[in-house]
Amino acid sequence: MAENIFLFVPNLIGYGRIVLALISFYYMRTDYVTATWCYLLSYLLDEFDGIAARTLNQETKFGEMLDLLTDLCASMCLLVTLSVLYPDYMFWFQLIMTIDMAGHWLFVHSSILKGISNHKLVDMSGNPILRIYYTSKPVLDVLVYGNELFYIMLYLLYFSEGPLIPVVSVGIFRLILLISAPVSLAKLAITLLHMVTAAQDMAIIDVSEREQKAKDRQG
Repeated sequence: MAENIFLFVPNLIGYGRIVLALISFYYMRTDYVTATWCYLLSYLLDEFDGIAARTLNQETKFGEMLDLLTDLCASMCLLVTLSVLYPDYMFWFQLIMTIDMAGHWLFVHSSILKGISNHKLVDMSGNPILRIYYTSKPVLDVLVYGNELFYIMLYLLYFSEGPLIPVVSVGIFRLILLISAPVSLAKLAITLLHMVTAAQDMAIIDVSEREQKAKDRQG
């Protein structure tokens, strides 16, 4: 009897992440506490579905794509909310969403064209920055979670400064925002690098295919 990959444990966790994300989206304008907790829990569960997949030998392409789409859609919806809360900065949020979606789509698509089963399996001879990004988990975690923290703090700051830190006389939400801002910019730069690298890889594939077609016509 064929396995039902849709009922694999990591994928069930993935469905739970989607439910939590949807609850978060629903409450983002009315209850920032519930929205933030659900959003954070959904994001943190990403670590557990990966552990479950490796431990139970239940790694699937469907699960990989489910994770990626959940992350991208959640971040995009948070940025949509920020566009509503901070309308003067709507253009910049739109630009960030465009770069994020286009960068990931191009990179994943170019990986498929190159015959790489997982876009995180970076060619060791490829771009050194992306190589470090995907092979060093501490670097990856700092950039990914730091980027999310920046936008979550920006969201929270619309409603509250958070508990005041006496030593620096600033709210904790604003302090975390300031600390995570450079990380968010670095993550955006990585995404732009994804786009450039993917475009170059696709151009190489195009040139190779055109050369092969030219040879076939001559032959």
